[in-house]
Amino acid sequence: MARPKTGEIDRSNSGDKIEQILQGAMQEFLAHGYAGTSMDKVAEAAGVSKATVYSHFQDKQGLFKVLIERLAKKRFYSILGTESLKGEPYIVLRRLAATALEQMMNDREYQSFQRLLMGESARFPELAQVFIDSIAKPAIETISRYLAAHPELNIPDPEATARVLIGSLVHFVITQEIMHGKEIIPMKGDRLIDALTHLIVNCAE
Repeated sequence: MARPKTGEIDRSNSGDKIEQILQGAMQEFLAHGYAGTSMDKVAEAAGVSKATVYSHFQDKQGLFKVLIERLAKKRFYSILGTESLKGEPYIVLRRLAATALEQMMNDREYQSFQRLLMGESARFPELAQVFIDSIAKPAIETISRYLAAHPELNIPDPEATARVLIGSLVHFVITQEIMHGKEIIPMKGDRLIDALTHLIVNCAE
């Protein structure tokens, strides 16, 4: 493989370094929280120099924002896909709810990151707002557009309905997994999915 010429950026190597930094940063943030993590610790965990970290990320806040945005992109496209929602409402909404719930319930990194954001949101509200802007807002907008495109559902407020759907799923994950409540208020996820789909689709009747 030819070496990059002087003055050129080895983009493949740069990409590898960024991935190392992001993995190291996630490890440190989850272990020590936002306030307890330094760029020195990130560099050590990533196995790179502090200068390398700063060559890709201006500061800790910028690094944290990139982690949020990357998690948001992964979560959004894995659940909602790359195209607009299409198909018969009962099938689409049930599949959407089932996919979202399965992924949130089984993704320990996502759960840990959500715990971190909830714990740090009082001191660093701007970081929590990045999470809302990157994950919650696009999901609400996408589902709202789908519901509005199906007048047969007779939904007077598509945005509020989208919030009910998403909020119910998130609340389920928080109470069952993040807050360790599944032994206190046990429930199978399928029951929630069935109830939500029934409530939304049967508005038309």
